[in-house]
Amino acid sequence: MKKSIRIGAGLGFYGDAWEPVLASIEKGGVQYIASDHLAELTQAILQKDLQRDVSLGYAKDVVPMLMHLWPAMQARGVRFICNAGGLNPAGAAAAIRAAFSAQKWSARVAVVTGDEVLQQVNDLAPAHMLSAAPFDAVQGRMVFANAYLGARPIVSALQQGADIVITGRVADAALFLAPLVHEFNWNLGDTVDATAADLNRLAQGLAVGHLLECSGQGSGGNFGSLQAWKAIPDLAHIGYPIAEVEENGSAVIMKAPGTGGRVNFDTVRQQLLYEVHNPHAYFSPDVVLDLSTIRLEDLSHDRVRMTGATGHPRTGQLKVVGGYRDGFKAEVTWGFSWPDAYDKALAAVEMVKSQLADKAVPHEALFVEFPGLNSAHGALAPLPQGQALADLNEVWVRMVLRTQDKKAADGFGRLFPWMGLSGPAYTCGFHGLHNTSELLGIWPVLLDRSLVEPQVRVEMLQT
Repeated sequence: MKKSIRIGAGLGFYGDAWEPVLASIEKGGVQYIASDHLAELTQAILQKDLQRDVSLGYAKDVVPMLMHLWPAMQARGVRFICNAGGLNPAGAAAAIRAAFSAQKWSARVAVVTGDEVLQQVNDLAPAHMLSAAPFDAVQGRMVFANAYLGARPIVSALQQGADIVITGRVADAALFLAPLVHEFNWNLGDTVDATAADLNRLAQGLAVGHLLECSGQGSGGNFGSLQAWKAIPDLAHIGYPIAEVEENGSAVIMKAPGTGGRVNFDTVRQQLLYEVHNPHAYFSPDVVLDLSTIRLEDLSHDRVRMTGATGHPRTGQLKVVGGYRDGFKAEVTWGFSWPDAYDKALAAVEMVKSQLADKAVPHEALFVEFPGLNSAHGALAPLPQGQALADLNEVWVRMVLRTQDKKAADGFGRLFPWMGLSGPAYTCGFHGLHNTSELLGIWPVLLDRSLVEPQVRVEMLQT
C-alpha cells in the first residue's frame, strides 16, 4: 500500500481565520498543519511591536490559535508548523509555553532561530536586489534583516519529535515541504548529490506548499474569474485546502468534507500562478521550481491531482528582507454629500494644499484618492462624467502626507476640523485626525548561504 501524507493549510497571513483549520483537523484526516503568518508588511508590523516591548516581535495570533486547535490536534496526533515567530521566535515559544502550562497541557515545542542577519547586511552594505540602489541610501537606518530559510531546520525539528515548530522568516512553501521531506526521507542535500528525481520530488513538494500557503485562496476564496466567483459555494464556511501527497510527490488537492469553497481546475491554477514572476524559475531556498511542466487533472468533487513539477538545483544565495526607517505618514479621510459632492471634495483638497504651502509644512508627497471612485484601480479607473458625476450621492476623500518630520505628520490632522463649519457644505465625519505612523521601507538583498546557514539553530523545549 502506498504511503501518503495529508497536510492542511493554516493561516495565510497574520490575522487570518483559524476556524477552517479546525475543520481540516477534525474532518480532513490531516497529519500536519502548516501555517504562514508572515509577509514583508508583517515584518514591519512586528518590528514596531518589538520596539515597544522586547518580549514581542512575533505574530500574536499564534497563541489563541493554538489554544483553540490543540485539543483536537493532540487527540489526533496532528503536528503544527508555523513561521509565526517572526522577529522573535523565542518570544513566541515562551508565550505558547506559558499558555499551555496554564492549562496543564504538554507539548514538545521546537524553536528555529538564525534567520536574523542585520549585522551581516550592515557589514556588507549590499545594493538593493531589484533597483541596484546603493546601500548608502539606507545606511544607519536599517532596523531588521531576515533571511528566508528553507525546510532543513524544520525537518531537523520534526526528526527530534517536535509537536509544534516555531520559526522566524522561513520561505512560505518550505513550511509544507519540510514534513514531506521528513516523512518520505527525501534527499534535501546540496546540489552535488541531488539527482534529477530528487529535485523533481522537491519541486512537487514546493508546488504543494505554494498551493496551500494562502489558506482559503487555494480553495475558492479571492477567486477573480469574471462572474465565476459567484458560483463558489458557502464562503462563510470555507474549507482551507488540504494536500494528500504520495512518496513520489504526486498530490491531490482537496478540502474537508462539508465545508464551503471550491477546489477545481480553475481555483487551483489561479493559486498556482499567484505571486509568480517567472513560472519557469520559481526560486526557493531548497529548489528552483519550473511550474510550466505541472499537470492538473480535475477529479471532480473538490479534488484536483497535481503532477509533473520539474526541479532545478538551488542557488548559492538566500533572499533577505530588510527594513529601514523611512519617515512618517499621516492620513485623513472625510466626505461630502450631494449636491456637487465631487466638486466640494476637489475644493477641499485645494484648501489643504494651500495650507500646506502657507505653513511651509515639509513633506515629500501628498497622496489623494477618492474611495469608491478610484482607490482600487487608481489612474486606470475612469471617473464618472457629466450628469453622473454631478448626481453622486456622496464622495469620500483620502489624503496621505509623507514626511521625514514627525511634527509635520502629527500636525497634519489639525488642517481639517475647521472645514466642518468653514469649508464646502456638507462635510461628513473626519477619520484619522490623530493618525501618525512611522514608515518602514523594504530593502531586499541576496546573501551567500555561508553567511546564514551556519548560525541556524533548533532548540527543543517541553511545555
